[in-house]
Amino acid sequence: MQKEIIDLIQTHISADHLDVELSGNHCSVTIVSKEFEGLSAVKKQQRVYQCLNEKIASGEIHAVNIRALTPSQWQASI
Repeated sequence: MQKEIIDLIQTHISADHLDVELSGNHCSVTIVSKEFEGLSAVKKQQRVYQCLNEKIASGEIHAVNIRALTPSQWQASI
């Protein structure tokens, strides 16, 4: 299912970096994209949630932890 989640996100968001970790039906996503420039933290998370709505609605994913960053935010965090 990890590959499916990566594919779903990459279909809608052009990511410079994408990491998806699964633990049961809990999912952690770290994504870096230029598309997040100028967006609030909430808007960034909403963009990622939109990609995963089908998996969440079906119960395949129960909880999602999202770390969505712009490239400059990513550079500052490492």
